Amino acid sequence: MSQFLDELKANLDGKNVRVVFPEGIDLRILTAAIELNKTSYVHPIVLGDENEIIKLAEKESLDIENLEIINPVDCNDKEELVDAFVERRNGKVTKEQAVEILNDVNYFGTMLVYTNKADGLVSGAMHSTPNTVRPALQIIKTKPGVSRTSGIFFILREDELYVMGDCAINPVLNAEELAEVAVETAKTAQSFNVDPVVALLSFSTHGSAKTEETERVRTAAQYAKDKLPEVPIDGEFQFDAAFVPSVAEKKAPDSEIKGNANVFIFPTLEAGNIGYKIAQRLGGFEAYGPILQGLNQPVNDLSRGCTTDEVFNLALFTATQALAINNENE
Repeated sequence: MSQFLDELKANLDGKNVRVVFPEGIDLRILTAAIELNKTSYVHPIVLGDENEIIKLAEKESLDIENLEIINPVDCNDKEELVDAFVERRNGKVTKEQAVEILNDVNYFGTMLVYTNKADGLVSGAMHSTPNTVRPALQIIKTKPGVSRTSGIFFILREDELYVMGDCAINPVLNAEELAEVAVETAKTAQSFNVDPVVALLSFSTHGSAKTEETERVRTAAQYAKDKLPEVPIDGEFQFDAAFVPSVAEKKAPDSEIKGNANVFIFPTLEAGNIGYKIAQRLGGFEAYGPILQGLNQPVNDLSRGCTTDEVFNLALFTATQALAINNENE
């Protein structure tokens, strides 16, 4: 775990990637932002009523002297952001409505990212996933050629690192959509210097059972291979056939995946959510995420039960995504 995070920090050293935290009145967020502000990895931008934040800092004996704090209600850039929001929503809101909407910290923070006043956003400690993701879908939107965002987890235990998706956003996907998630997850893994070997999971391996569900996964695997031929991608696989070499040799001897998969694509959100939590709670893995992918700029969603360390680490992931997106656009 520490080696992977150390690599993220090394890649971010000196970059001071601007990450906005809409929930500045949450102690976990404020504490993590203060710690990040001491590094050269992330420059935190904290949103909220400055008086409330000062009060919280004094109560908890926190030093916020050098922390950038913005109050969405009365900041200097409010009118510029309002005009940009009205334009982005393309006539769906009036200027008066936009002023009110941008009093919402998640909408305001997302507009900071959209207008390049910040590079990424981390929220969700006090807000539901829809309240975090909806502004991103309306304002930042998905990348060209990507129809939807999806949510993945990095699963770490000592020197073991795996990626699992979609574990956060889409309940059920058709074959084309599932293939898209597989492709985007492989690309995300690459942006974190992970060489992806991608298995699309099911309760069948290479036709051992034939149902509508298994055929959907098999078709998705073929679509994904066609889109990303340079990456090992295969399915449908039972988990053991994707992960255990001796089982792979028996169940899928002709596959390019020989029990060495490190990226696992689940057939449904239900399966994905259960799967990563089993790895976390029974397997002793640390789970980092959900990392949202497919957006033009990074927005990531915390669990409302998150810890300060999880806030800090998700900021590192967000900053890494921001650098990768900037490199793609250059």
